[in-house]
Amino acid sequence: MGESVRVAGWTRADAARALQTPTASDDKYSRGVIGLRTGSDAYPGAAVLGVEAAWRTGVGMVRYLGPDRATALVLQRRPETVAASGRVQAWVIGSGTDAAHRTDAETGALQELLAGEVPVVVDAGALDLAPGAAAPLIVTPHARELLRLREALGLTRSEGDRIADARETAVALGATVLLKGSDTIVAAPTGWTTVVSAATPWLATAGTGDVLGGVIGALVAGAAARGEAPDAEALGRLAASGAWVHGRAGATAAASVGHGGGPVTALDVAEAVPRVVADLLAR
Repeated sequence: MGESVRVAGWTRADAARALQTPTASDDKYSRGVIGLRTGSDAYPGAAVLGVEAAWRTGVGMVRYLGPDRATALVLQRRPETVAASGRVQAWVIGSGTDAAHRTDAETGALQELLAGEVPVVVDAGALDLAPGAAAPLIVTPHARELLRLREALGLTRSEGDRIADARETAVALGATVLLKGSDTIVAAPTGWTTVVSAATPWLATAGTGDVLGGVIGALVAGAAARGEAPDAEALGRLAASGAWVHGRAGATAAASVGHGGGPVTALDVAEAVPRVVADLLAR
C-alpha cells in the first residue's frame, strides 16, 4: 500500500475538537494532570521543553519525575511544576534519554508505567520498551527510530512507503504510531490513518520533538479528565491534533521572525502554542 493511497488530511476543525475551554466549575485536576518521565544528565533540556509544552497546551497540572539536574532546570524554568509522584491521567516518557545508558531501576519504573492503564506517549529512548506494553500507547518515532522498532517487532525492512510502514507497525504493535516528518503520518492499529501537514521546514531543529511529546501528552490528559476513553482511534485523533498544534506553533513562531519566516528554536515553538490553542478555541 503506497502513499498514493488516499488518506484524509487533518484539519484545523479536527484539531479544535481535541480542545476544551475551561469553565468556572473546573479546577486543576479536572483540566488534566500529565506526568513526564523524560530527560537525562546528558540531555536535561528535553525535560524542560516537554514540561514547557505541556503547560502551554493548557493542562491543570504537570508532574515531572527525572534526574536531579533535569529537575532543577525544570523548576527553574517552570516553578509551578510538581516534582513529586502522584495521580496522573497521561504519561510522556523517553524524550531526551538513551536506552543504552538507562539504569535497571529506570527500566523497571518505565515498564511499570507501560504495564498500567494510564495512556503513555513513548518517545526516543523508551521506544525499545513499547513492544508488549499493556498500557494504551502513542509512539512517536522518526524514520530511523521506526526502522529499529520494526526490527524489534519482526517486520520486514521498510520500502520507503511511510503510510504503509506506519499502518503495519501500528497493527503489529497494537498501538497508535505517529511517524514524524515534513508530513506526519498517524496510524491506529484499526487501520485508521491521517496525514498532518501543518508544519514548516523551520521545525527541523533540535528539541522540537520533545515539544511535540508534551503537547500530545497534554491533550491526552485533558481528554482523560473529561472522561473520554483512550481507545486506539481516540488516541490517534489526539496525536494528530497534537501534531497539528505543534506544526502550527512552529509556523507561528517562524512567521514572527519576519516576512516568509525565519529560524526558530524549540522553546520558541513551545511559547507559540498558547496562541495556536487560543485561535482554535475562538473559532
